[in-house]
Amino acid sequence: MRTRLGVLLIGGVLAVLLAGCVPCGLPFGAVRSGLAAPPAASEPKAVPEVHGSLPSLPEQEQLLVSLYRRANPAVVNLRVTKRSEGGYRFQPQEGEPPDQYVHGQGSGFVIDSEGHIVTNHHVAEGAEEVLIVYADGDQARGEVVGSDPDSDLAVVKADHVPAGVIPLQLSEYDEAQVGQVAIAIGNPFGLQGTLTTGIVSAVGRTLPLGRESSAVKGRFSIPRMIQTDAAINPGNSGGPLLDSQGRVIGVNTAINAQNGVNSGVGFAVPVNLIRRVVPQLIKEGRYVYPWLGVSGRDVDPDTADAMKLPERRGALVIDIIKGSPAERAGLHGSTHSVTVRDAQLHIGGDVITAIDDAPVRQFDDLLVYLIEEASAGQTVRLSILRNGQAQVVEVRLAQRPTD
Repeated sequence: MRTRLGVLLIGGVLAVLLAGCVPCGLPFGAVRSGLAAPPAASEPKAVPEVHGSLPSLPEQEQLLVSLYRRANPAVVNLRVTKRSEGGYRFQPQEGEPPDQYVHGQGSGFVIDSEGHIVTNHHVAEGAEEVLIVYADGDQARGEVVGSDPDSDLAVVKADHVPAGVIPLQLSEYDEAQVGQVAIAIGNPFGLQGTLTTGIVSAVGRTLPLGRESSAVKGRFSIPRMIQTDAAINPGNSGGPLLDSQGRVIGVNTAINAQNGVNSGVGFAVPVNLIRRVVPQLIKEGRYVYPWLGVSGRDVDPDTADAMKLPERRGALVIDIIKGSPAERAGLHGSTHSVTVRDAQLHIGGDVITAIDDAPVRQFDDLLVYLIEEASAGQTVRLSILRNGQAQVVEVRLAQRPTD
């Protein structure tokens, strides 16, 4: 059975979303407010030029120093002002009016010469004012042009980009490799321009970090998340996770922690999802996901034995969402349960073994295919096992429901 991780987002949220996990941006309300004017701009600092070698440092350290000099100017501190939602206000001092705004901080990075900055949805959500602070101390105002809760990605447009800032490049590889160097740059606890290093500890993690929806009776999940041991803490939310060439392989998003600080298990939204979602956020302001409308789990040995399946792989359908494409196509959910070693095991539903001839060995394979290969309105072919018999069912996907 797969272990469920509690995950805490790390950028500018008020509460832990799931036990054990936290966002990686500073909490809103960390600064007393009224709609405060932005801090006075500090004297701009020259962006360091990369030239020559650093003979006193080993080669590996020279590479990190050069990478930081190139990448850090494109990493920004986002100071976000949101309207208070009642019940979360600082107690005013005598004679002061009640606070009506809360503030938080997160990170982001410039991706083009037009001033588009990628960050996390949970950093930018509900922002009424965004102040962008560059590495050289220059400041700009920002506007949220698009946000997607189900990938936890957002795009902020800056009103200007300082001279010398080179946008970060996205890695051309779809998936990071376990063991490769991972470098995070961001603003943990508001400490701007902090670099930490580690490795890619795992890939393919699926975490329930998207919207909570009553329609699906739970949260939408983000597939293929990158796990890293590079130190990520509150304030790092939305900052880049880089490879050794300074290319973006992910957006730092969450940590697995019991006390709100790094425990060596951080998570980043993968670059393949960034490439798919961000252009649509810039163009349309939102991203439309295809929707099948099922919930389920992996086929395990106990399920395979109880259902007399020929293989111990596949995605077992447990629930069919009412009014969903899956219901209209006639897919079957679990019909009953059996007791195995004092545990209730739902069985009897369709077992999906392939989608458009792409093998489905576990439930995550189905989720990944829908997000990365399919679109709303497309018809997909599901290869299923129903009552031990192989069948093919065609399903016309719909848009993922907003509720």
